[in-house]
Amino acid sequence: MGFATRLVSVLVLLTAWQVAASLAGSRLLPAPLTILDFIRMEAESGDLGFNVGVTLARVAVSFLLAMLLGVMLGIALGRSKALNLALDTPLLILLNTPALVITVLAYIWVGLNEAAAVLAVVLNKLPNVAVIMREGARGLDPGLEEMARTYRFDRRTWIAHVLIPQLQPFAVAAARSGLSLAWKIVLVIELLGRPNGVGFAINFYFVQNLNVAAIIGYSVVFMSVMIAIDILLLQRLEAYVRRWR
Repeated sequence: MGFATRLVSVLVLLTAWQVAASLAGSRLLPAPLTILDFIRMEAESGDLGFNVGVTLARVAVSFLLAMLLGVMLGIALGRSKALNLALDTPLLILLNTPALVITVLAYIWVGLNEAAAVLAVVLNKLPNVAVIMREGARGLDPGLEEMARTYRFDRRTWIAHVLIPQLQPFAVAAARSGLSLAWKIVLVIELLGRPNGVGFAINFYFVQNLNVAAIIGYSVVFMSVMIAIDILLLQRLEAYVRRWR
């Protein structure tokens, strides 16, 4: 039932899009079939697969780094009031600094290279992960903490059987929200200063001849990839870590 509803909603959207494009009769609002034709040609040339692959690699590297650092920082903040007090303001500053500003500064300070691109994504995503994990670490079940002390769990046992099971849902939630944020930031970074990737391709077709079909085509393909990752991997992982509920 759920799948059928989603399918119907997509078909209604495509139909409305097709009708609007036909009525507009403008290259600035291409029809779905025009975009599909562009995607086919770009895929046959090899450019689509290359650019999507490059962007996915950047997203993967920066996402994993941000998750690793953000999880560790968030747990530390949740467990230490002094550390949380000291770092709460810097986290708020990072959370409220526009991604564009961080990206430009990273390119200025580090250079127009891959290190700057990864750094920009990590700095944008890390505070989001840290805040979510901090709330999880603050809400650990005191009963389980008391049990761990009673049975004299060593550090490794406490992490494996008390800390990780309780923080898994928060980590998955941070991953889902962080992934959607990371790929959008990567596109901005590529648009501003990388010689390849989906963001670069969108900028190229915008500057070259305002090819809206190309811009939407690349966006649709990459959005589809990200949605597939969320549905096939992250949603299943979320269901797994919440199975005890």
